[in-house]
Amino acid sequence: MDYYLSFNNNEERLRLPVIPSSFEVSIPHQNTTVNITNLGEINLIGKTGLATMTIESFFPNQQYSFCLYNDFPQPYDCIKMLLKWKDSGKPIRVIVTETPINYAMAIESITYSEIDGTGDVYFILELKEYKFIKASNVTTTTTANGTTLKVSETKRETKPIPSEYVVKKGDTLWGIAKKVTGEGSNYKVIAKKNNIKNPDLLKVGQRLVI
Repeated sequence: MDYYLSFNNNEERLRLPVIPSSFEVSIPHQNTTVNITNLGEINLIGKTGLATMTIESFFPNQQYSFCLYNDFPQPYDCIKMLLKWKDSGKPIRVIVTETPINYAMAIESITYSEIDGTGDVYFILELKEYKFIKASNVTTTTTANGTTLKVSETKRETKPIPSEYVVKKGDTLWGIAKKVTGEGSNYKVIAKKNNIKNPDLLKVGQRLVI
């Protein structure tokens, strides 16, 4: 399992060097309870709300045997990166391999601290789902008193699946499949299309047909 945080369509990317001991995702539903005479309370089922996620881990100041990779950034370089992303006004992409988690999310808060004198920096990251919307068209309508109003209709922006992907440092075939198709299990299809016998042997700069 790997945790990937990326910013501005993968322009900047951070792979957590230490797997969090746990994570928590909450997906609310906008239900409404109303009281009707002679019936009592009834529950009106609404739409799904925005998912929230909490990640707790630490950025190591030295190499430990349980670190996922070498040459990871210094702890406060990671913190500065997260703070910059938070202050940018843009969402980040959060992917946890081997799970369904692949969300665009806003950084709600960052809490960080040193607690044991090692220089390791512990952090808590609070995230909330971000949904992309755009104005698709504008229509006009005329009211009874002759006033003309412009009404904008919005829809969620969906991105087409690219036909090609260039492998970047830290990429896994499962993560690529999850990112570009929405389903990590599609890595088998991508492997077959590109005659990849060992999905773990990807090369940076390699072009994959999706």
